[in-house]
Amino acid sequence: MVKKFERAGNALNWAAAIMLVIALFLVFFFAPDERTMGNVQRIFYFHVGGAWVAAITFLIALIAGVSYLRNPSDNKDTIALASVEIGIIFTTMTIVSGSIWGRPAWLTWWTWTPRLTSITVLWLVYMAYFMLRGAVEDDERKKRYAAVYVIAAFVTVIMTYISFRLLRDIHPVVFGGATESAQGGQEGLQEIARGLDSAKMGITLTASVITFSLFYLAWLANRMNLQGFIDSVAELKLRVMA
Repeated sequence: MVKKFERAGNALNWAAAIMLVIALFLVFFFAPDERTMGNVQRIFYFHVGGAWVAAITFLIALIAGVSYLRNPSDNKDTIALASVEIGIIFTTMTIVSGSIWGRPAWLTWWTWTPRLTSITVLWLVYMAYFMLRGAVEDDERKKRYAAVYVIAAFVTVIMTYISFRLLRDIHPVVFGGATESAQGGQEGLQEIARGLDSAKMGITLTASVITFSLFYLAWLANRMNLQGFIDSVAELKLRVMA
Protein backbone atom coordinates (compact mmCIF):
# COMPACT_ATOMS: atom_id res chain seq x y z
CA MET A 1 0.00 0.00 0.00
CA VAL A 2 2.83 2.38 0.89
CA LYS A 3 4.63 1.65 -2.39
CA LYS A 4 1.44 2.34 -4.36
CA PHE A 5 0.94 5.76 -2.80
CA GLU A 6 4.67 6.51 -3.14
CA ARG A 7 4.58 5.86 -6.90
CA ALA A 8 1.36 7.86 -7.28
CA GLY A 9 2.82 10.69 -5.22
CA ASN A 10 5.98 10.87 -7.31
CA ALA A 11 3.99 10.97 -10.57
CA LEU A 12 1.62 13.61 -9.24
CA ASN A 13 4.50 15.69 -7.87
CA TRP A 14 6.01 15.91 -11.34
CA ALA A 15 2.65 16.61 -12.98
CA ALA A 16 1.88 19.39 -10.46
CA ALA A 17 5.35 20.94 -10.91
CA ILE A 18 5.01 20.96 -14.72
CA MET A 19 1.51 22.43 -14.55
CA LEU A 20 2.71 25.08 -12.09
CA VAL A 21 5.28 26.30 -14.61
CA ILE A 22 2.64 26.35 -17.35
CA ALA A 23 0.12 28.14 -15.15
CA LEU A 24 2.61 30.80 -14.07
CA PHE A 25 3.50 31.44 -17.72
CA LEU A 26 -0.16 31.79 -18.61
CA VAL A 27 -0.91 34.07 -15.65
CA PHE A 28 1.97 36.49 -16.20
CA PHE A 29 2.58 36.35 -19.96
CA PHE A 30 -0.47 34.92 -21.74
CA ALA A 31 -3.50 36.39 -19.96
CA PRO A 32 -4.30 39.99 -20.99
CA ASP A 33 -4.22 42.93 -18.61
CA GLU A 34 -7.58 43.66 -17.04
CA ARG A 35 -8.77 47.05 -18.29
CA THR A 36 -9.53 48.63 -14.91
CA MET A 37 -7.07 47.09 -12.44
CA GLY A 38 -4.19 46.10 -14.69
CA ASN A 39 -1.63 43.59 -13.38
CA VAL A 40 -3.11 43.49 -9.87
CA GLN A 41 -6.06 41.52 -11.28
CA ARG A 42 -3.74 38.56 -12.00
CA ILE A 43 -4.20 37.54 -8.35
CA PHE A 44 -7.67 36.52 -9.54
CA TYR A 45 -6.30 33.27 -11.02
CA PHE A 46 -4.73 32.21 -7.72
CA HIS A 47 -7.64 33.45 -5.61
CA VAL A 48 -10.45 31.76 -7.54
CA GLY A 49 -8.44 28.61 -8.29
CA GLY A 50 -7.53 28.18 -4.63
CA ALA A 51 -11.10 28.78 -3.47
CA TRP A 52 -12.50 26.24 -5.92
CA VAL A 53 -10.03 23.52 -4.95
CA ALA A 54 -10.57 24.25 -1.23
CA ALA A 55 -14.28 23.53 -1.70
CA ILE A 56 -13.41 20.28 -3.51
CA THR A 57 -11.13 19.13 -0.67
CA PHE A 58 -13.90 19.66 1.88
CA LEU A 59 -16.33 17.79 -0.38
CA ILE A 60 -13.90 14.85 -0.54
CA ALA A 61 -13.62 14.98 3.27
CA LEU A 62 -17.41 14.86 3.49
CA ILE A 63 -17.57 11.82 1.17
CA ALA A 64 -14.79 10.09 3.11
CA GLY A 65 -16.61 10.81 6.38
CA VAL A 66 -19.88 9.33 5.12
CA SER A 67 -18.03 6.31 3.75
CA TYR A 68 -16.22 5.82 7.05
CA LEU A 69 -19.46 5.77 9.04
CA ARG A 70 -20.91 3.17 6.66
CA ASN A 71 -17.80 0.99 6.55
CA PRO A 72 -14.96 2.09 8.91
CA SER A 73 -11.47 2.06 7.41
CA ASP A 74 -8.21 3.74 8.41
CA ASN A 75 -7.62 4.85 4.82
CA LYS A 76 -10.98 6.67 4.70
CA ASP A 77 -10.19 8.47 7.95
CA THR A 78 -6.77 9.46 6.57
CA ILE A 79 -8.33 10.77 3.36
CA ALA A 80 -10.74 12.92 5.37
CA LEU A 81 -7.97 14.18 7.64
CA ALA A 82 -5.58 14.91 4.75
CA SER A 83 -8.32 16.63 2.75
CA VAL A 84 -9.14 18.96 5.64
CA GLU A 85 -5.43 19.70 6.16
CA ILE A 86 -4.99 20.58 2.49
CA GLY A 87 -8.31 22.43 2.39
CA ILE A 88 -7.17 24.67 5.23
CA ILE A 89 -4.04 25.54 3.21
CA PHE A 90 -6.09 26.48 0.15
CA THR A 91 -8.63 28.41 2.23
CA THR A 92 -5.82 30.37 3.88
CA MET A 93 -4.34 31.09 0.45
CA THR A 94 -7.76 32.26 -0.72
CA ILE A 95 -8.19 34.62 2.24
CA VAL A 96 -4.67 36.03 1.99
CA SER A 97 -4.76 36.49 -1.79
CA GLY A 98 -8.20 38.07 -1.52
CA SER A 99 -6.91 40.51 1.08
CA ILE A 100 -3.96 41.46 -1.13
CA TRP A 101 -6.31 41.91 -4.06
CA GLY A 102 -8.82 43.84 -1.96
CA ARG A 103 -6.32 46.49 -0.90
CA PRO A 104 -6.05 48.21 -4.32
CA ALA A 105 -9.63 47.29 -5.32
CA TRP A 106 -11.48 48.36 -2.16
CA LEU A 107 -8.79 50.53 -0.50
CA THR A 108 -8.85 48.23 2.54
CA TRP A 109 -7.23 44.92 3.45
CA TRP A 110 -10.38 43.55 5.07
CA THR A 111 -13.98 44.44 5.72
CA TRP A 112 -16.53 42.35 7.61
CA THR A 113 -19.01 41.85 4.81
CA PRO A 114 -21.27 38.75 4.81
CA ARG A 115 -19.14 36.95 2.23
CA LEU A 116 -15.82 37.56 3.93
CA THR A 117 -17.33 36.73 7.30
CA SER A 118 -18.73 33.44 6.01
CA ILE A 119 -15.37 32.21 4.70
CA THR A 120 -13.76 33.20 8.01
CA VAL A 121 -16.35 31.10 9.84
CA LEU A 122 -15.58 28.22 7.43
CA TRP A 123 -11.86 28.50 8.21
CA LEU A 124 -12.47 28.51 11.96
CA VAL A 125 -14.88 25.55 11.83
CA TYR A 126 -12.43 23.37 9.94
CA MET A 127 -9.58 24.43 12.22
CA ALA A 128 -11.68 23.20 15.14
CA TYR A 129 -11.69 19.77 13.44
CA PHE A 130 -8.08 19.30 14.56
CA MET A 131 -8.96 20.34 18.10
CA LEU A 132 -11.64 17.65 18.15
CA ARG A 133 -9.21 14.97 17.02
CA GLY A 134 -6.70 16.07 19.62
CA ALA A 135 -9.26 16.10 22.45
CA VAL A 136 -10.46 12.49 22.05
CA GLU A 137 -8.00 9.83 23.19
CA ASP A 138 -9.81 6.65 22.13
CA ASP A 139 -8.81 5.99 18.50
CA GLU A 140 -12.11 4.52 17.31
CA ARG A 141 -14.23 7.24 18.93
CA LYS A 142 -11.90 9.94 17.58
CA LYS A 143 -12.28 8.70 14.01
CA ARG A 144 -16.05 8.30 14.34
CA TYR A 145 -16.52 11.77 15.85
CA ALA A 146 -14.22 13.27 13.20
CA ALA A 147 -16.29 11.65 10.44
CA VAL A 148 -19.49 13.13 11.85
CA TYR A 149 -17.79 16.51 12.22
CA VAL A 150 -16.63 16.80 8.59
CA ILE A 151 -20.15 15.99 7.46
CA ALA A 152 -21.67 18.71 9.65
CA ALA A 153 -18.88 21.20 8.85
CA PHE A 154 -19.69 21.11 5.14
CA VAL A 155 -22.69 23.30 5.95
CA THR A 156 -20.22 26.22 6.17
CA VAL A 157 -19.09 25.53 2.59
CA ILE A 158 -22.70 25.68 1.41
CA MET A 159 -23.33 28.84 3.42
CA THR A 160 -20.26 30.49 1.93
CA TYR A 161 -21.38 29.62 -1.61
CA ILE A 162 -24.90 30.87 -0.96
CA SER A 163 -23.57 34.13 0.50
CA PHE A 164 -21.53 34.70 -2.67
CA ARG A 165 -24.62 34.22 -4.85
CA LEU A 166 -27.35 35.93 -2.83
CA LEU A 167 -25.90 38.51 -0.44
CA ARG A 168 -24.95 41.73 -2.14
CA ASP A 169 -21.81 43.36 -0.75
CA ILE A 170 -18.38 44.58 -1.80
CA HIS A 171 -17.13 41.15 -2.92
CA PRO A 172 -17.78 40.54 -6.64
CA VAL A 173 -19.75 37.71 -8.20
CA VAL A 174 -17.60 36.70 -11.14
CA PHE A 175 -19.50 33.70 -12.46
CA GLY A 176 -23.21 33.56 -13.13
CA GLY A 177 -25.85 35.24 -15.24
CA ALA A 178 -25.64 38.65 -16.84
CA THR A 179 -26.91 40.42 -13.73
CA GLU A 180 -24.45 38.65 -11.43
CA SER A 181 -21.53 39.26 -13.77
CA ALA A 182 -22.42 42.93 -13.99
CA GLN A 183 -22.58 43.03 -10.20
CA GLY A 184 -19.14 41.41 -10.04
CA GLY A 185 -17.67 43.94 -12.42
CA GLN A 186 -19.19 46.87 -10.56
CA GLU A 187 -18.27 45.77 -7.03
CA GLY A 188 -14.85 44.30 -7.73
CA LEU A 189 -13.78 46.99 -10.20
CA GLN A 190 -13.09 44.17 -12.64
CA GLU A 191 -14.21 44.50 -16.24
CA ILE A 192 -14.65 41.03 -17.68
CA ALA A 193 -13.00 40.88 -21.10
CA ARG A 194 -14.77 39.71 -24.24
CA GLY A 195 -13.73 37.89 -27.39
CA LEU A 196 -10.17 36.60 -27.62
CA ASP A 197 -9.14 38.23 -24.34
CA SER A 198 -12.02 36.48 -22.59
CA ALA A 199 -10.87 33.14 -24.01
CA LYS A 200 -7.33 33.78 -22.78
CA MET A 201 -8.61 34.57 -19.30
CA GLY A 202 -10.72 31.41 -19.33
CA ILE A 203 -7.79 29.24 -20.43
CA THR A 204 -5.57 30.73 -17.74
CA LEU A 205 -8.15 30.23 -15.00
CA THR A 206 -8.71 26.64 -16.13
CA ALA A 207 -4.97 25.97 -16.04
CA SER A 208 -4.78 27.42 -12.52
CA VAL A 209 -7.64 25.22 -11.29
CA ILE A 210 -6.02 22.12 -12.86
CA THR A 211 -2.69 23.03 -11.26
CA PHE A 212 -4.15 23.42 -7.77
CA SER A 213 -6.17 20.23 -8.25
CA LEU A 214 -2.98 18.34 -9.08
CA PHE A 215 -1.32 19.82 -6.01
CA TYR A 216 -4.21 18.54 -3.92
CA LEU A 217 -3.92 15.04 -5.39
CA ALA A 218 -0.13 15.05 -4.96
CA TRP A 219 -0.35 16.21 -1.34
CA LEU A 220 -3.08 13.65 -0.68
CA ALA A 221 -0.99 10.80 -2.10
CA ASN A 222 2.06 11.94 -0.14
CA ARG A 223 -0.03 12.22 3.04
CA MET A 224 -1.39 8.71 2.56
CA ASN A 225 2.17 7.50 2.02
CA LEU A 226 3.28 9.26 5.21
CA GLN A 227 0.40 7.72 7.14
CA GLY A 228 1.51 4.31 5.93
CA PHE A 229 4.97 4.89 7.39
CA ILE A 230 3.44 6.14 10.66
CA ASP A 231 1.30 3.01 10.93
CA SER A 232 4.31 0.80 10.16
CA VAL A 233 6.38 2.48 12.89
CA ALA A 234 3.53 2.09 15.39
CA GLU A 235 3.24 -1.59 14.53
CA LEU A 236 6.98 -2.10 14.98
CA LYS A 237 6.82 -0.40 18.38
CA LEU A 238 4.05 -2.78 19.46
CA ARG A 239 6.13 -5.75 18.33
CA VAL A 240 9.19 -4.53 20.24
CA MET A 241 7.14 -3.93 23.38
CA ALA A 242 5.59 -7.39 23.06
